[in-house]
Amino acid sequence: MSILVLGINHRSGPLSLLERVSLADTEVPKSVEALVQRDNVREAVVISTCNRTEVYAVTERFHGAYADIRDFFCDQAHVAADDLHEHLYSHHDDQAVRHLFEVASGLDSAVIGESEILGQLRGAWDVAQHNGGSRTTLNLLFRHAIEVGKRVRTDTAIGRGTASVSHAAVEMAVDRLGDLHGRNVAVVGAGAMGEGIAVALHAAGVGEVVVINRSPERGQALAERINGVAFGFERLAETLASADVVLTSTGAGGHIITADNAGLRDRAERPVLVVDIAVPRDVAPDVADLDGVSVLDLDDLTAWADKGRQQRIAEVAAVERIIEGEVERFSLEAASLQAAPLISSMRRRADEVRAAELDRHAARLDRLDDETRELVEQISRGVVAKLLHEPSVRLRQQAGTPQGERNAAAVADLFDLG
Repeated sequence: MSILVLGINHRSGPLSLLERVSLADTEVPKSVEALVQRDNVREAVVISTCNRTEVYAVTERFHGAYADIRDFFCDQAHVAADDLHEHLYSHHDDQAVRHLFEVASGLDSAVIGESEILGQLRGAWDVAQHNGGSRTTLNLLFRHAIEVGKRVRTDTAIGRGTASVSHAAVEMAVDRLGDLHGRNVAVVGAGAMGEGIAVALHAAGVGEVVVINRSPERGQALAERINGVAFGFERLAETLASADVVLTSTGAGGHIITADNAGLRDRAERPVLVVDIAVPRDVAPDVADLDGVSVLDLDDLTAWADKGRQQRIAEVAAVERIIEGEVERFSLEAASLQAAPLISSMRRRADEVRAAELDRHAARLDRLDDETRELVEQISRGVVAKLLHEPSVRLRQQAGTPQGERNAAAVADLFDLG
């Protein structure tokens, strides 16, 4: 049994491909269910964020599972395997564990140390649990990953300063324009990213922020937090027509801002900056061709974030040391977990023998009073438990080692556990 991860992220593939493999929140549960239906995938967690789409799986056969998950990506992106291959990365066992811990720590993000990924991992894990994808092994792995992500942000300065994509989007806008004070700012989308953007704008001292969201109620709740106003999508064109800065991050799954529908024509005398951090992108390519309209997307954000990478790069070595130790700790816990079924079988077989012996002498035991029969029962259980205690401890401690494998084989043979 192996742990395998396959994925495409902002480093391995272009944004155009990342959009095609991206999954809407409503698509993730069905994807998990479909993956665990495949012959070689026992457990699966699907993560789809603005930076990556990845599948973590527990497999019986590496090559078969690789093909199953690769085909899943091909189906999602509608591309041939040969066209996808150069952008698809994979890791297995310890390397897969290490990769997830790096993701949880923010080392694999466009903004090093960003904190939003922890919530995204929790969400993906929760969906997988509810849809039959994450069981014993991946539950242990993702629980450990969340702990690692928290620890590195507590024990190191990896998250100091700008530590989220949404905050980086606001800082990139400030960097481009110099100042946002006095400008009309619109935030499109009131999900987790939109909320982060709105809060960052408020913290940066921006006056009134207009929130546009498909659900006016959710938009209103966010607007009230930042002393802004909220409208539904029917006011999108009107709002954008008077905006100086637009930051958009919906989960619409396609273009909601186009050259024709968003009130962005004739802006030559009053330029507007549009920052789109949605995957798939909210802004159609033709918007960037309009006079007076500048469009920045995740590729621009990644390039901008690279400039500030040196501020945190000194912390990377400390984070990697923590991850190295945590990978080893996880391997030991996982090996111990794998020994549990054998120990359970051994104890069950011993108890079957104990119960059979008591049944064989049932006629004589029936002559005893209830208290004495209960005492015999307790003594027999205690003898079995004491005899199996040391073998059980050894099997757990030595699981995953050559000696442990020899001991496990011997126990299975001696107790006839098949």
